[in-house]
Amino acid sequence: MTTGQVDVKHIAKLPSVKSWRSTALAKRLVFKLFNQLRHGELVIQDGDTTHRFGGGDVSIAPSATVVIHEQRAYSRILTGGTMGAAEAYIDGDWSTEQLTDVTRVFSANIPILEAMKHKQNWFIKAGVKLAHAARKNSVSGSRENIAAHYDLGNEFFSLFLDPSLMYSSAVYPKGSDNLAEASQHKLKLICEDLELKPTDHLVEIGTGWGGMAIYAAENYGCKVTTTTISKEQLDYARAEVERRGLQDKVTLLFEDYRNLSGQFDKLVSIEMIEAVGHEYFDTYFGRVSSLLKPDGKAVIQAITINEQRYEDYRKSVDFIKRYIFPGGCLPSLNIISGALTRTTDMQIIDLRDIAIDYAKTLKHWHEAFMAELDAVKSLGFDEKFIRMWRFYLSYCEGGFRERIIGTYQITMAKPYYRPL
Repeated sequence: MTTGQVDVKHIAKLPSVKSWRSTALAKRLVFKLFNQLRHGELVIQDGDTTHRFGGGDVSIAPSATVVIHEQRAYSRILTGGTMGAAEAYIDGDWSTEQLTDVTRVFSANIPILEAMKHKQNWFIKAGVKLAHAARKNSVSGSRENIAAHYDLGNEFFSLFLDPSLMYSSAVYPKGSDNLAEASQHKLKLICEDLELKPTDHLVEIGTGWGGMAIYAAENYGCKVTTTTISKEQLDYARAEVERRGLQDKVTLLFEDYRNLSGQFDKLVSIEMIEAVGHEYFDTYFGRVSSLLKPDGKAVIQAITINEQRYEDYRKSVDFIKRYIFPGGCLPSLNIISGALTRTTDMQIIDLRDIAIDYAKTLKHWHEAFMAELDAVKSLGFDEKFIRMWRFYLSYCEGGFRERIIGTYQITMAKPYYRPL
Protein backbone atom coordinates (compact mmCIF):
# COMPACT_ATOMS: atom_id res chain seq x y z
CA MET A 1 0.00 0.00 0.00
CA THR A 2 1.47 3.34 -0.95
CA THR A 3 0.12 6.87 -0.66
CA GLY A 4 -0.42 9.69 1.82
CA GLN A 5 -2.23 10.39 5.05
CA VAL A 6 -3.72 13.35 6.88
CA ASP A 7 -2.60 14.35 10.38
CA VAL A 8 -3.69 11.26 12.26
CA LYS A 9 -3.12 12.71 15.73
CA HIS A 10 -5.72 15.42 15.26
CA ILE A 11 -8.63 13.84 13.43
CA ALA A 12 -11.19 16.45 12.52
CA LYS A 13 -14.70 15.56 13.59
CA LEU A 14 -17.46 15.85 11.05
CA PRO A 15 -19.63 18.78 12.14
CA SER A 16 -22.88 17.86 13.84
CA VAL A 17 -26.17 19.02 12.37
CA LYS A 18 -28.48 20.79 14.82
CA SER A 19 -31.63 19.48 13.19
CA TRP A 20 -30.67 15.99 14.38
CA ARG A 21 -30.19 16.89 18.05
CA SER A 22 -32.95 14.56 19.09
CA THR A 23 -31.06 11.42 20.07
CA ALA A 24 -34.27 9.41 20.20
CA LEU A 25 -35.14 10.36 16.64
CA ALA A 26 -31.63 9.66 15.40
CA LYS A 27 -31.67 6.26 17.09
CA ARG A 28 -35.03 5.35 15.55
CA LEU A 29 -33.86 6.30 12.07
CA VAL A 30 -30.57 4.41 12.43
CA PHE A 31 -32.42 1.33 13.67
CA LYS A 32 -34.83 1.62 10.74
CA LEU A 33 -31.81 1.49 8.46
CA PHE A 34 -30.32 -1.49 10.29
CA ASN A 35 -33.63 -3.36 9.99
CA GLN A 36 -32.80 -3.74 6.31
CA LEU A 37 -29.86 -6.06 7.07
CA ARG A 38 -30.28 -9.30 5.11
CA HIS A 39 -26.97 -11.07 5.65
CA GLY A 40 -25.32 -11.72 8.98
CA GLU A 41 -26.42 -10.19 12.27
CA LEU A 42 -25.69 -6.95 14.11
CA VAL A 43 -26.27 -6.82 17.87
CA ILE A 44 -26.38 -3.37 19.50
CA GLN A 45 -25.76 -3.26 23.25
CA ASP A 46 -26.98 0.13 24.50
CA GLY A 47 -26.89 0.31 28.29
CA ASP A 48 -29.09 -2.46 29.63
CA THR A 49 -30.91 -2.90 26.32
CA THR A 50 -29.96 -5.26 23.51
CA HIS A 51 -31.16 -4.72 19.94
CA ARG A 52 -30.75 -7.35 17.22
CA PHE A 53 -30.81 -6.73 13.48
CA GLY A 54 -30.55 -9.10 10.57
CA GLY A 55 -30.07 -12.67 11.66
CA GLY A 56 -29.84 -13.86 8.07
CA ASP A 57 -27.52 -16.48 6.66
CA VAL A 58 -24.35 -16.29 8.79
CA SER A 59 -22.54 -18.38 6.17
CA ILE A 60 -22.56 -15.19 4.06
CA ALA A 61 -21.72 -12.75 6.85
CA PRO A 62 -21.02 -13.23 10.56
CA SER A 63 -22.73 -11.98 13.70
CA ALA A 64 -21.11 -9.01 15.47
CA THR A 65 -21.84 -7.08 18.64
CA VAL A 66 -21.42 -3.32 19.06
CA VAL A 67 -21.46 -1.53 22.43
CA ILE A 68 -22.72 2.08 22.50
CA HIS A 69 -20.86 4.34 24.94
CA GLU A 70 -22.17 7.74 23.84
CA GLN A 71 -25.68 8.43 22.54
CA ARG A 72 -24.25 10.92 20.05
CA ALA A 73 -23.03 7.89 18.08
CA TYR A 74 -26.49 7.58 16.53
CA SER A 75 -26.64 11.16 15.24
CA ARG A 76 -23.06 10.90 13.96
CA ILE A 77 -23.95 7.76 12.01
CA LEU A 78 -27.15 9.35 10.74
CA THR A 79 -25.59 12.62 9.56
CA GLY A 80 -22.13 11.33 8.68
CA GLY A 81 -22.92 7.95 7.15
CA THR A 82 -20.07 5.45 7.10
CA MET A 83 -17.59 8.28 7.71
CA GLY A 84 -19.52 9.35 10.79
CA ALA A 85 -19.58 5.76 12.04
CA ALA A 86 -15.81 5.52 11.61
CA GLU A 87 -15.18 8.79 13.41
CA ALA A 88 -17.54 7.81 16.21
CA TYR A 89 -15.50 4.64 16.70
CA ILE A 90 -12.22 6.57 16.66
CA ASP A 91 -13.58 8.95 19.30
CA GLY A 92 -14.73 6.06 21.49
CA ASP A 93 -18.49 6.59 21.06
CA TRP A 94 -18.89 2.88 20.33
CA SER A 95 -16.68 -0.17 20.55
CA THR A 96 -16.62 -3.84 19.65
CA GLU A 97 -14.52 -6.92 20.23
CA GLN A 98 -15.35 -7.97 16.65
CA LEU A 99 -14.29 -4.98 14.57
CA THR A 100 -13.56 -6.94 11.40
CA ASP A 101 -16.86 -8.79 11.69
CA VAL A 102 -18.73 -5.48 12.00
CA THR A 103 -17.15 -4.30 8.74
CA ARG A 104 -17.98 -7.66 7.15
CA VAL A 105 -21.67 -7.39 8.09
CA PHE A 106 -21.97 -4.02 6.38
CA SER A 107 -19.79 -5.04 3.43
CA ALA A 108 -22.15 -7.98 2.86
CA ASN A 109 -25.12 -5.61 2.88
CA ILE A 110 -24.14 -3.11 0.18
CA PRO A 111 -27.61 -1.43 0.04
CA ILE A 112 -27.18 -0.44 3.71
CA LEU A 113 -23.72 0.98 3.01
CA GLU A 114 -25.09 2.96 0.08
CA ALA A 115 -28.02 4.23 2.16
CA MET A 116 -25.65 5.31 4.95
CA LYS A 117 -23.49 7.15 2.45
CA HIS A 118 -26.46 8.96 0.97
CA LYS A 119 -27.68 9.93 4.44
CA GLN A 120 -24.52 11.96 4.88
CA ASN A 121 -25.32 15.63 5.26
CA TRP A 122 -24.76 17.49 1.97
CA PHE A 123 -22.61 20.17 3.65
CA ILE A 124 -20.33 17.54 5.17
CA LYS A 125 -20.16 15.64 1.88
CA ALA A 126 -19.25 18.76 -0.08
CA GLY A 127 -16.52 19.73 2.36
CA VAL A 128 -14.97 16.27 2.32
CA LYS A 129 -15.01 16.16 -1.49
CA LEU A 130 -13.32 19.55 -1.73
CA ALA A 131 -10.60 18.46 0.69
CA HIS A 132 -10.01 15.27 -1.30
CA ALA A 133 -9.96 17.13 -4.62
CA ALA A 134 -7.17 19.32 -3.27
CA ARG A 135 -4.99 16.21 -2.84
CA LYS A 136 -4.65 15.39 -6.55
CA ASN A 137 -1.67 13.28 -7.55
CA SER A 138 0.25 15.77 -9.64
CA VAL A 139 4.02 15.37 -9.41
CA SER A 140 4.19 17.72 -6.42
CA GLY A 141 0.90 16.52 -4.91
CA SER A 142 1.97 12.88 -5.02
CA ARG A 143 5.13 13.65 -3.08
CA GLU A 144 3.14 15.48 -0.39
CA ASN A 145 0.64 12.63 -0.06
CA ILE A 146 3.38 10.03 0.21
CA ALA A 147 5.43 12.01 2.72
CA ALA A 148 2.50 12.39 5.10
CA HIS A 149 1.93 8.64 5.35
CA TYR A 150 5.52 7.55 5.72
CA ASP A 151 6.35 10.34 8.15
CA LEU A 152 4.82 7.92 10.64
CA GLY A 153 8.31 6.46 10.53
CA ASN A 154 10.09 3.27 9.60
CA GLU A 155 10.13 2.23 13.26
CA PHE A 156 6.33 2.35 13.40
CA PHE A 157 5.83 0.18 10.32
CA SER A 158 8.46 -2.30 11.49
CA LEU A 159 6.27 -3.06 14.52
CA PHE A 160 3.66 -4.95 12.49
CA LEU A 161 5.03 -5.69 9.00
CA ASP A 162 7.12 -8.79 8.24
CA PRO A 163 10.94 -8.53 8.53
CA SER A 164 11.28 -7.49 4.86
CA LEU A 165 8.80 -4.63 5.46
CA MET A 166 6.45 -5.62 2.64
CA TYR A 167 3.52 -3.19 2.91
CA SER A 168 1.43 -5.10 0.38
CA SER A 169 -0.48 -8.35 0.21
CA ALA A 170 1.46 -11.51 0.84
CA VAL A 171 0.58 -14.75 -0.98
CA TYR A 172 0.34 -17.72 1.34
CA PRO A 173 1.72 -21.05 0.14
CA LYS A 174 -0.70 -23.91 0.60
CA GLY A 175 -0.77 -24.98 4.23
CA SER A 176 1.20 -21.96 5.48
CA ASP A 177 -0.01 -19.32 7.90
CA ASN A 178 3.34 -17.55 8.29
CA LEU A 179 3.42 -13.91 7.15
CA ALA A 180 7.17 -13.73 6.55
CA GLU A 181 7.09 -16.90 4.45
CA ALA A 182 4.06 -15.64 2.52
CA SER A 183 5.72 -12.30 1.77
CA GLN A 184 8.74 -14.03 0.27
CA HIS A 185 6.47 -16.41 -1.65
CA LYS A 186 4.69 -13.40 -3.18
CA LEU A 187 8.02 -12.05 -4.45
CA LYS A 188 8.96 -15.46 -5.83
CA LEU A 189 5.69 -15.69 -7.78
CA ILE A 190 6.19 -12.22 -9.25
CA CYS A 191 9.75 -13.01 -10.34
CA GLU A 192 8.58 -16.28 -11.90
CA ASP A 193 5.78 -14.46 -13.73
CA LEU A 194 8.35 -11.99 -15.03
CA GLU A 195 10.62 -14.87 -16.08
CA LEU A 196 13.54 -12.98 -14.56
CA LYS A 197 17.05 -14.01 -15.58
CA PRO A 198 20.53 -12.68 -14.73
CA THR A 199 20.82 -10.68 -17.95
CA ASP A 200 17.61 -8.74 -17.31
CA HIS A 201 17.38 -5.14 -16.19
CA LEU A 202 14.25 -4.77 -14.06
CA VAL A 203 12.64 -1.39 -13.37
CA GLU A 204 10.38 -0.99 -10.35
CA ILE A 205 7.81 1.77 -9.85
CA GLY A 206 7.38 2.15 -6.09
CA THR A 207 10.36 0.94 -4.08
CA GLY A 208 8.68 0.51 -0.73
CA TRP A 209 11.43 -0.42 1.70
CA GLY A 210 13.39 -2.18 -1.03
CA GLY A 211 12.16 -5.73 -0.48
CA MET A 212 11.30 -6.51 -4.11
CA ALA A 213 14.47 -4.99 -5.57
CA ILE A 214 16.69 -6.79 -3.07
CA TYR A 215 14.90 -10.11 -3.58
CA ALA A 216 15.23 -9.94 -7.37
CA ALA A 217 18.91 -8.96 -7.26
CA GLU A 218 19.86 -11.59 -4.68
CA ASN A 219 17.85 -14.49 -6.05
CA TYR A 220 17.94 -13.88 -9.82
CA GLY A 221 21.16 -11.93 -10.27
CA CYS A 222 19.53 -9.24 -12.40
CA LYS A 223 20.06 -5.50 -12.30
CA VAL A 224 17.29 -3.44 -10.74
CA THR A 225 16.46 0.25 -11.04
CA THR A 226 13.79 1.24 -8.53
CA THR A 227 12.16 4.59 -7.79
CA THR A 228 10.28 6.08 -4.87
CA ILE A 229 9.05 9.50 -3.77
CA SER A 230 9.26 8.65 -0.06
CA LYS A 231 12.46 9.96 1.52
CA GLU A 232 11.93 7.73 4.58
CA GLN A 233 11.76 4.62 2.42
CA LEU A 234 14.60 5.71 0.17
CA ASP A 235 16.97 6.13 3.11
CA TYR A 236 16.02 2.75 4.55
CA ALA A 237 16.30 0.92 1.21
CA ARG A 238 19.66 2.53 0.44
CA ALA A 239 21.07 1.42 3.81
CA GLU A 240 19.75 -2.11 3.29
CA VAL A 241 21.20 -2.34 -0.23
CA GLU A 242 24.58 -1.23 1.08
CA ARG A 243 24.40 -3.62 4.03
CA ARG A 244 23.87 -6.51 1.62
CA GLY A 245 26.58 -5.34 -0.79
CA LEU A 246 24.18 -4.92 -3.71
CA GLN A 247 25.27 -1.45 -4.85
CA ASP A 248 26.41 -2.85 -8.21
CA LYS A 249 23.02 -4.51 -8.77
CA VAL A 250 20.43 -2.09 -7.37
CA THR A 251 20.06 1.57 -8.37
CA LEU A 252 17.78 3.64 -6.15
CA LEU A 253 16.10 6.79 -7.50
CA PHE A 254 14.17 9.54 -5.73
CA GLU A 255 11.96 10.34 -8.70
CA ASP A 256 8.33 10.41 -9.80
CA TYR A 257 7.44 7.59 -12.20
CA ARG A 258 6.39 10.15 -14.79
CA ASN A 259 9.98 11.36 -15.04
CA LEU A 260 11.58 7.95 -15.64
CA SER A 261 13.28 7.31 -18.96
CA GLY A 262 15.09 4.49 -20.73
CA GLN A 263 13.94 1.01 -21.72
CA PHE A 264 14.07 -2.11 -19.58
CA ASP A 265 13.55 -5.84 -20.03
CA LYS A 266 11.00 -6.19 -17.23
CA LEU A 267 8.88 -3.94 -15.02
CA VAL A 268 7.22 -4.45 -11.65
CA SER A 269 4.93 -2.21 -9.60
CA ILE A 270 3.48 -3.55 -6.36
CA GLU A 271 0.42 -1.72 -5.01
CA MET A 272 1.53 1.67 -6.25
CA ILE A 273 -1.29 2.13 -8.76
CA GLU A 274 -3.71 2.92 -5.91
CA ALA A 275 -1.79 6.19 -5.40
CA VAL A 276 -1.97 7.22 -9.06
CA GLY A 277 -5.46 8.75 -9.09
CA HIS A 278 -8.29 8.43 -11.63
CA GLU A 279 -7.02 11.31 -13.77
CA TYR A 280 -3.59 9.71 -14.17
CA PHE A 281 -4.29 6.05 -14.97
CA ASP A 282 -3.65 6.61 -18.69
CA THR A 283 -0.42 8.44 -17.86
CA TYR A 284 0.70 5.62 -15.57
CA PHE A 285 0.14 2.83 -18.09
CA GLY A 286 1.57 4.91 -20.90
CA ARG A 287 4.76 5.25 -18.86
CA VAL A 288 4.78 1.54 -18.01
CA SER A 289 4.63 0.72 -21.71
CA SER A 290 7.27 3.25 -22.77
CA LEU A 291 9.74 1.94 -20.18
CA LEU A 292 9.65 -1.57 -21.66
CA LYS A 293 11.54 -2.93 -24.63
CA PRO A 294 9.41 -4.28 -27.53
CA ASP A 295 9.61 -7.79 -26.05
CA GLY A 296 9.23 -6.63 -22.44
CA LYS A 297 7.00 -7.96 -19.71
CA ALA A 298 5.43 -6.38 -16.61
CA VAL A 299 3.70 -7.49 -13.41
CA ILE A 300 1.50 -5.05 -11.53
CA GLN A 301 -0.05 -5.97 -8.18
CA ALA A 302 -3.17 -3.87 -7.73
CA ILE A 303 -5.94 -3.41 -5.20
CA THR A 304 -9.18 -3.09 -7.16
CA ILE A 305 -12.81 -2.20 -6.62
CA ASN A 306 -15.77 -3.91 -8.25
CA GLU A 307 -16.60 -2.47 -11.66
CA GLN A 308 -20.25 -1.93 -10.71
CA ARG A 309 -19.23 0.44 -7.90
CA TYR A 310 -16.32 2.24 -9.54
CA GLU A 311 -18.00 5.40 -10.83
CA ASP A 312 -19.82 6.08 -7.57
CA TYR A 313 -16.69 5.24 -5.56
CA ARG A 314 -14.34 7.52 -7.48
CA LYS A 315 -16.71 10.47 -7.05
CA SER A 316 -17.09 9.98 -3.30
CA VAL A 317 -14.76 10.05 -0.29
CA ASP A 318 -14.70 7.19 2.18
CA PHE A 319 -12.79 6.66 5.43
CA ILE A 320 -9.66 5.41 3.65
CA LYS A 321 -9.49 8.34 1.23
CA ARG A 322 -10.02 10.89 3.98
CA TYR A 323 -7.81 9.58 6.76
CA ILE A 324 -5.35 7.03 5.37
CA PHE A 325 -4.73 7.56 1.64
CA PRO A 326 -5.73 11.08 0.50
CA GLY A 327 -5.57 11.34 -3.26
CA GLY A 328 -5.93 7.58 -3.65
CA CYS A 329 -8.26 5.78 -6.02
CA LEU A 330 -8.64 2.04 -6.51
CA PRO A 331 -9.01 1.08 -10.17
CA SER A 332 -11.34 -1.61 -11.43
CA LEU A 333 -10.16 -4.33 -13.80
CA ASN A 334 -12.08 -2.67 -16.63
CA ILE A 335 -10.43 0.66 -15.89
CA ILE A 336 -7.02 -1.02 -16.08
CA SER A 337 -7.92 -2.81 -19.30
CA GLY A 338 -9.27 0.39 -20.83
CA ALA A 339 -6.14 2.37 -19.98
CA LEU A 340 -3.97 -0.36 -21.50
CA THR A 341 -6.05 -0.30 -24.67
CA ARG A 342 -5.97 3.49 -25.02
CA THR A 343 -2.34 4.18 -24.19
CA THR A 344 -0.26 1.05 -24.85
CA ASP A 345 0.41 -1.81 -27.24
CA MET A 346 0.40 -4.27 -24.33
CA GLN A 347 -1.98 -7.08 -23.48
CA ILE A 348 -2.84 -8.89 -20.26
CA ILE A 349 -1.58 -12.47 -20.41
CA ASP A 350 -2.23 -13.66 -16.85
CA LEU A 351 -4.26 -12.69 -13.79
CA ARG A 352 -3.89 -14.03 -10.24
CA ASP A 353 -6.64 -13.31 -7.68
CA ILE A 354 -5.10 -12.89 -4.20
CA ALA A 355 -7.93 -11.08 -2.35
CA ILE A 356 -8.24 -13.70 0.39
CA ASP A 357 -4.47 -13.60 0.84
CA TYR A 358 -4.80 -9.88 1.53
CA ALA A 359 -7.46 -10.54 4.17
CA LYS A 360 -5.03 -12.93 5.89
CA THR A 361 -2.18 -10.43 5.54
CA LEU A 362 -4.25 -7.70 7.19
CA LYS A 363 -5.27 -10.06 9.98
CA HIS A 364 -1.60 -10.77 10.68
CA TRP A 365 -0.73 -7.05 10.58
CA HIS A 366 -3.56 -6.31 13.00
CA GLU A 367 -2.50 -9.05 15.42
CA ALA A 368 1.11 -7.84 15.33
CA PHE A 369 -0.02 -4.24 15.83
CA MET A 370 -2.07 -5.18 18.90
CA ALA A 371 0.85 -7.17 20.32
CA GLU A 372 3.04 -4.06 20.08
CA LEU A 373 0.68 -1.47 21.60
CA ASP A 374 3.18 -0.46 24.28
CA ALA A 375 5.79 0.17 21.58
CA VAL A 376 3.24 2.10 19.49
CA LYS A 377 2.48 4.34 22.47
CA SER A 378 6.18 4.81 23.19
CA LEU A 379 6.51 6.33 19.71
CA GLY A 380 4.02 9.02 20.75
CA PHE A 381 0.80 7.67 19.23
CA ASP A 382 -2.32 8.09 21.37
CA GLU A 383 -5.48 6.03 21.85
CA LYS A 384 -7.31 7.89 19.10
CA PHE A 385 -4.57 7.02 16.61
CA ILE A 386 -4.63 3.39 17.76
CA ARG A 387 -8.39 3.14 17.21
CA MET A 388 -8.03 4.80 13.81
CA TRP A 389 -5.33 2.36 12.74
CA ARG A 390 -7.33 -0.62 14.02
CA PHE A 391 -10.38 0.59 12.09
CA TYR A 392 -8.26 0.93 8.95
CA LEU A 393 -6.89 -2.62 9.19
CA SER A 394 -10.30 -4.14 10.01
CA TYR A 395 -12.14 -2.06 7.40
CA CYS A 396 -9.81 -3.36 4.70
CA GLU A 397 -9.82 -6.96 5.92
CA GLY A 398 -13.62 -7.00 5.97
CA GLY A 399 -13.76 -5.56 2.46
CA PHE A 400 -11.45 -8.26 1.09
CA ARG A 401 -13.27 -11.07 2.89
CA GLU A 402 -16.62 -9.92 1.48
CA ARG A 403 -15.03 -9.24 -1.93
CA ILE A 404 -16.19 -5.66 -2.34
CA ILE A 405 -12.51 -4.94 -2.98
CA GLY A 406 -9.99 -7.29 -4.57
CA THR A 407 -6.31 -7.72 -5.29
CA TYR A 408 -4.72 -9.07 -8.46
CA GLN A 409 -1.27 -9.79 -9.77
CA ILE A 410 -1.62 -8.76 -13.41
CA THR A 411 0.96 -9.95 -15.93
CA MET A 412 1.12 -8.01 -19.19
CA ALA A 413 3.41 -8.14 -22.19
CA LYS A 414 4.61 -6.09 -25.15
CA PRO A 415 3.93 -7.30 -28.73
CA TYR A 416 7.24 -9.10 -29.27
CA TYR A 417 7.30 -10.95 -25.97
CA ARG A 418 7.54 -14.73 -26.39
CA PRO A 419 7.48 -17.20 -23.47
CA LEU A 420 10.78 -18.80 -22.54
